[in-house]
Amino acid sequence: MKILIVTDAWEPQVNGVVRTLKMTKRELEKMGHEVFFLTPLEFRSIPCPTYPEIALALCTPSQVKKKIDAINPDCLHIATEGPLGWMSRNIAMKNNWAFTTAYHSRFPEYVHARFKIPTKWTYSLFRKFHNAGRATLTPTPAIVNDLASKGFLNPRLWTRGVDKDTFKPVGPREEKSNDGKPIFLHVGRLAVEKNVDAFLQLDLPGEKWVAGDGPERARLEQTYPGVKWFGVLDGPSLARLYRSADVFVFPSKTDTFGLVMLESMSCGTPVAGFPVEGPIDVVKHNYSGFLHEDLRVACIEALAIKRENVIDHANLFSWTTASEQFLSALRPMRG
Repeated sequence: MKILIVTDAWEPQVNGVVRTLKMTKRELEKMGHEVFFLTPLEFRSIPCPTYPEIALALCTPSQVKKKIDAINPDCLHIATEGPLGWMSRNIAMKNNWAFTTAYHSRFPEYVHARFKIPTKWTYSLFRKFHNAGRATLTPTPAIVNDLASKGFLNPRLWTRGVDKDTFKPVGPREEKSNDGKPIFLHVGRLAVEKNVDAFLQLDLPGEKWVAGDGPERARLEQTYPGVKWFGVLDGPSLARLYRSADVFVFPSKTDTFGLVMLESMSCGTPVAGFPVEGPIDVVKHNYSGFLHEDLRVACIEALAIKRENVIDHANLFSWTTASEQFLSALRPMRG
């Protein structure tokens, strides 16, 4: 069947949402389905304030409906709550089309961290958006339960996988120059809601590496000159970093999943993080990583975890399984 995915998050962004959608397309096409995307690349756009790499589509409802009609999909999935997502939602409701949505990010918490807008206001808006669909897909059981408790009508599990052809324990490693001391690595978007300072300010017995970009990068580089910065890397280069590190540090308290944790574990590197939603569903405590309210304790304890255990846990996650969950939630758009 033909599946249309509407997303405001797309290239040139490099993040978990974009990777998830691309991997889902790959798996669904293996199953014999056709997958189409409607993204800001189809329209004129402007940079998002404070997030210039995010493009906000400038389009009209008639333009969006024309694109949807041209594809004539069997199923419609609206992946994000941005301008394209809202417009597609409203068009679907006007035409009595069934659709599903996805909750990829704890956006209300992000907005509160940046602008201090009360989360209850944003969750009210998000309930309106998502409850119009047949199901809200989200990546962990903890988030499913959390959304249900907040009045979301049909949250369903859509977990994540890892590209094991790229993120694997055997392969090139980054050259080290620190006399065998531990390497603590962070990979991700450098933004205030990612809580990267919580990692970089720690007193750790080794070196800190960071890969990624974002609005906080310049400030972080200036504040922490002793850190080794890598910028944005492709998949094979990230895999090389993961394999080279002794511990992957995930300081975020707002992510719904955190694909980077799974990529790191697939390369054999244990995760250190806080015991919050996201890490508690991805990391098996004291087996594939260590979770603790004191992030330094988590980092130190993670050093002792056996890499073979980490790989064993990562093997439980599959893009095939995740895509089957996605597929089972879809509903015929018409009729």
